[in-house]
Amino acid sequence: FFLFLILLSTMAARPLVSVFSLTGEKSGETALPAVMTAPLRCDIVQFVHTNMNKNNRQAYAVNIKAGKQAVATSWGTGRAVARIPRVGGSGTSRSGQGAYGNMCRGGRMFAPTKTWRKWNRKINITQKRYAVASALAASAVPALVMSRGHVIDEVPEIPLVVENAVESTKKTTQAKDILVALGAALDVDKAANSKQVRAGKGKMRNRRYTLRRGPLIIYDSNDGIEKAFRNLPGVELCCVDRLNLLQLAPGGHMGRFCVWSQAAVEKLDVIYGGDGKRIPT
Repeated sequence: FFLFLILLSTMAARPLVSVFSLTGEKSGETALPAVMTAPLRCDIVQFVHTNMNKNNRQAYAVNIKAGKQAVATSWGTGRAVARIPRVGGSGTSRSGQGAYGNMCRGGRMFAPTKTWRKWNRKINITQKRYAVASALAASAVPALVMSRGHVIDEVPEIPLVVENAVESTKKTTQAKDILVALGAALDVDKAANSKQVRAGKGKMRNRRYTLRRGPLIIYDSNDGIEKAFRNLPGVELCCVDRLNLLQLAPGGHMGRFCVWSQAAVEKLDVIYGGDGKRIPT
């Protein structure tokens, strides 16, 4: 199925999308942004996401002295033992044991990690723009949104566009009511129910819980919408001027469920096309 979608040069264009009120009723229509007809290139999205995701890593390395703090010298040849350095002395089980080597108990690792490893990656600007455009186009295809795992059974239309009053929402209770009216609350519930303790050492390192991704709220101006929606589990927010591939395609998988304000959707035609960024073809 995915290969079939990749072979399509562009997705089927819809000239108009519905605009919904805060109560979930259709209140108008707006033109579908041209960028949402860009080619669906999951290979470019995956490549750019993989490299972008490396740019927020912290350097790590083992202690430069680890495994090298024993006093050991090789016995040389002629004693029918390996020439690995051995701990000197007598009267203890440690005497004569191999040291330093990565094959030895208590020795250093092979090729000890260093902080001057190449941690960051540069990415072509054209590729990054292509990936974002492709991710935006994928967010307008219901099949891809559902295949990403989003629960959109009760959502009236994809892409989901809401009138600009949503940007003035200031209370989380109002935000929850809006999502319920739009049929997007099921996706938030899915994210909330998925919270569990992380497997592995990350649970000790301030990454204790894992959580599925819910809707991405995209707005034009922040008149309170950030504080209203930010505490809902799985919900993320993004300004249309600062679209981020890590949010549009988490894990490198296209088809994020996006909830747009009308102003944000209309601004896409200013950002892409004309005097703005070039739309891939």
